Amino acid sequence: MEHIDKRNRLEEKPFSYRETKDQNVFIDYYGKQVKILKGKEAEKFLNRIRTSESEMAEQLIMAKITGNFKRGNERKS
Repeated sequence: MEHIDKRNRLEEKPFSYRETKDQNVFIDYYGKQVKILKGKEAEKFLNRIRTSESEMAEQLIMAKITGNFKRGNERKS
């Protein structure tokens, strides 16, 4: 994990997710919604989260799913 998260951003736990009754998943980054997963994609995500071994692994899964939308030079609000 130390080679993947060189700047220790995932230790801050920036990602969270919410599951709805109709099995949609909303992924948030610092409380702002950045991704919506539906159908098989949401099911696959939930299976990966439930079988992850740690909270850091969950953060990494969410970071990979949201993609490369942060470059490191954005301001926090």
